[in-house]
Amino acid sequence: MKTVTIFFLLGAVLGAAAATVIVPPTLSWYNEAGFLSQSGQASQVQALVNIPQVIRYATNRLIRGQLIGAAIGSVAFLILGIVVASKGRRRSAQVPAPRPS
Repeated sequence: MKTVTIFFLLGAVLGAAAATVIVPPTLSWYNEAGFLSQSGQASQVQALVNIPQVIRYATNRLIRGQLIGAAIGSVAFLILGIVVASKGRRRSAQVPAPRPS
């Protein structure tokens, strides 16, 4: 049981860490404004945004991505932990007890 719990928690941490690396580039790619015309002029893009709303949106998506990554990692490592723990039990059951002298 201890091995399965360790694998479960390790999977959650690794899944959240992987999501921290994967989600921001994916989020910026998914929400990219599009291609700006390259007319040869140095023109500025004029945009008005509500900064607090943008920050809330990005933070919400990042945290949601981390939760999803942690859930996927914990389930994957839970299965791996069950497999490893069951192999360990089979080995200990196959070892014969020492003969008393």
